[in-house]
Amino acid sequence: MQEFVGMGVALVTPFNEDLSVDFGALRKLVTYNIDNGTDYLVINGTTAESATITKEEKIEIIKVIVEVNEGRLPLVLGVGDNNTQVVVDELKSLDLTGIDAVLSVAPYYSKPTQEGFYQHFKVVAEASTKPVILYNVPGRTAKNMLPETILRLARDYDNVIGVKEAGNIQQQYYELLKNKPEDFLIISGDDDLALGTVLAGGAGVISVIGQAFPKDFSEMIRLGLEGKNKEAFALHYKLMDLIGLIFEENNPAGIKSVLKKLTISGDSVRLPLVPASSDLQNRINDFIDHL
Repeated sequence: MQEFVGMGVALVTPFNEDLSVDFGALRKLVTYNIDNGTDYLVINGTTAESATITKEEKIEIIKVIVEVNEGRLPLVLGVGDNNTQVVVDELKSLDLTGIDAVLSVAPYYSKPTQEGFYQHFKVVAEASTKPVILYNVPGRTAKNMLPETILRLARDYDNVIGVKEAGNIQQQYYELLKNKPEDFLIISGDDDLALGTVLAGGAGVISVIGQAFPKDFSEMIRLGLEGKNKEAFALHYKLMDLIGLIFEENNPAGIKSVLKKLTISGDSVRLPLVPASSDLQNRINDFIDHL
């Protein structure tokens, strides 16, 4: 699964001011990333505000991105829910032509046991015709999927090819890296820990900030994969403070403020999220002005 080594980006869903999907801005964002070093694209992940995207919008978003991409980069599709049957039904009903893998978030709100996590992803793995990347993000789901559960799934299902680990727990990354099967991908979901994870043996990152600065962030990951620590950390330090800013209030309001400043897309988000405060927007703008 070498196509998922490097920097993937969790694309936002741009909205017009009336909160309809801004397909023009979406095309611009995808093209910008293809042209500037991104290794693969993630469609309709949580950064895309997937919880507020309708089924019809999702189908159209996939169609547009597949058309713009023209097979140039691997595509990963977010397919997740806390209702296991909903995930299975979606995997069976969606046209996955042009999609190379699915990213499936750990069931949120329900707070299953570790056995519940395992049984959920067992069913997902058996239903999927595409490789599956697990997504562990306890800050959003309210329950941590532990390394032993993740690695049990990795060993039991050949099509479970990796995990996007976003618990912001360095020790958990180390446990996964130490004990994983050889070809299982440990992908950082934490922009601030991405380089350290790669240097410790990780496969890369699915990044939020990367979609705004794909040249720098993908180069940082590439240098990390090559073991060029000094050069890689120079790029990490360049963007480190901005990474903190974009997650200060909520995601994706922060990254959408960055994309607005870069004139790639607007900053509209759907309720219950609200755009970044004027104070945060000003600090983001000031940072970018002084890059």
